This record gives sequence, structure tokens and C-alpha cells, in this order.
Amino acid sequence: MKSMHGHHNHAHDHAHDHAHHHPAPSDKRYTIAIALNLGFVIIEAAAGFFANSTALLSDATHNLSDVLGLALAGGAAWLAKQQAGSQRTYGFSKATVLAALANALVLVIACGGLLWEASTRLFTPEPTQPLFIMAVATAGVVINGATAMLFLAGRKEDVNVRGAYLHMLADAGVSAAVIVAGALIFLTGENWIDPAISVAVVLLILWGTWGLLKESLDLTLDAAPAHIDVAKVRDYLAAQPGVTAVHDLHVWAMGATKPALTAHLVRPEGGDDAFLAEVADGITHRFGISHVTLQIERAQRDDCEHC
Repeated sequence: MKSMHGHHNHAHDHAHDHAHHHPAPSDKRYTIAIALNLGFVIIEAAAGFFANSTALLSDATHNLSDVLGLALAGGAAWLAKQQAGSQRTYGFSKATVLAALANALVLVIACGGLLWEASTRLFTPEPTQPLFIMAVATAGVVINGATAMLFLAGRKEDVNVRGAYLHMLADAGVSAAVIVAGALIFLTGENWIDPAISVAVVLLILWGTWGLLKESLDLTLDAAPAHIDVAKVRDYLAAQPGVTAVHDLHVWAMGATKPALTAHLVRPEGGDDAFLAEVADGITHRFGISHVTLQIERAQRDDCEHC
């Protein structure tokens, strides 16, 4: 098609089922995970009050935040499957990124509450029932560990799935730490160990959550996914036959597993559909970008700011 900038061609590659992507967990997995963890939250909270254990109550609160996180992630996964509309032309794929961000924020807020409670108890320790604490925490390791395994597949490609996986793995770690706390209290009789373990675990969770928070915030701001080197993408496009310049290159995530690219290629001889299709296919297979839009320009634009 003709315009004041010369001959423009567009190539779109929608090959979503390439080797870099794995299917996201089904809604059934989220339902199972929510049911298991919500049931355990109720049992653990009751046990925490009964045993007068800050560690158990902290773990129950953390588990509750994860139930909310799983609900967000599951809802986002369902939304991402819905069809695009006349106004929401990308559909609801971005919901998975927003859910991951909300998931990370919920975890940070929950950790803040746990840290405050545990710090208070640290200076005024109270007697607990260590054997009872250990028994409940053991059940927590089993339930949270099994739930984490549900989200093992696809966690490296999907930030939303990774958020659910990290939450469940963190819960299993918290429960394991509570077991250690119970054993130490039983052996030494020192009740300050219970809140001390809680503080240590909360700090560890916050450290592990930082990466998820940063990545999900970047994706929300349409930054390029962390695993895509934009400089290498630019070099690849610039190295194509006849291409003299690359500008207006944008790489962003339409969803947690749907990276997209748009770029203008300056090619004096122009480009046909075969050339554009070949370049787009190369981008897909080299960088895992499944939605590619390329535009050919015969001459350099005078108003180009990013050439």
C-alpha cells in the first residue's frame, strides 16, 4: 500500500504453538489448589489459636493470602481464554500480568502484617504446644508441596503461573520452618523461638517475592519480557538482506506468555510478502515472539526519532 513514506508491507505471524511455550495450567488446577488451601487455612488458624502459636497463625495468614492469589491467577487464566472484542482487540490476555502483580502485592502486604505480629511476640513470648504445632505444620508441608507441583509446568514461561508456584513453594517452606520451631521449643523450652522463626521466614519470603514483583510491574508497563534481548532482536532485523535501518522497534507482552513485536524496516528495494514472512518466522523461532508485525519503508523518514 502506498503512503507518503513509500511502500509499506505488514507481516503477521500468529504461530502461538511454538517450542518456547507450554500450555498454561487449566482452571481445574486452580480450583483444586484453592479448595485444598482454603480448607487447610481454616484448620491451621483454629490450631494456631488452640496452640497459642504465632508461627501457626502467621502460616495460616500467609496461606490465606495465597488462596486469594490463586483466585486472582485462576480468574486471569479464564479471562485470557475469552475472545477479543471490538474495543478490547487484544482480548483479556493482559489479565494474567495484572494478576501476577496483584499476587505479588498481596504477598508483600501479608508479610508486613506477619512481621509486625511476630516482632511483637518476640519481645513478649508466650507458651505454646510444640508437638501439636509440628503435627499441623507437617500437614502444611504436604498440602502446599503438592499444590506447588500442580504449577510446576509452565512456570518459567508464564509469570502468572510462576507467581502461583512461588506462593505454594513459599508456604511449604514456612510450614517446614514451623516444624523446626516446634522441635526446638520442645527440646529447649524457649518460647521466643516461635516468633523468631516467623520473622526469619517472612524476610525470606519477601526476598523471594521481589523478583516476581519487579517482573510483573515491568510487564504491566509494557517492558520487554526479561528473557528477550531487545538489542539482539534489533541486530537480527538490521542484518536482514537489503535492510539499511531499523526504527520504531517495540517488544512487549500482550499476556504472560504472549510476547509481541512491531518494527519498521528501511529497505530501499522494498519487500514482498515472502521476505516479510521469512523475517517474521525467524523472529518467532529465534526469540519466541509469537505475534510479529513488520513494516517496510523504501526511504528513511525525516521525522524518525528512534532510528
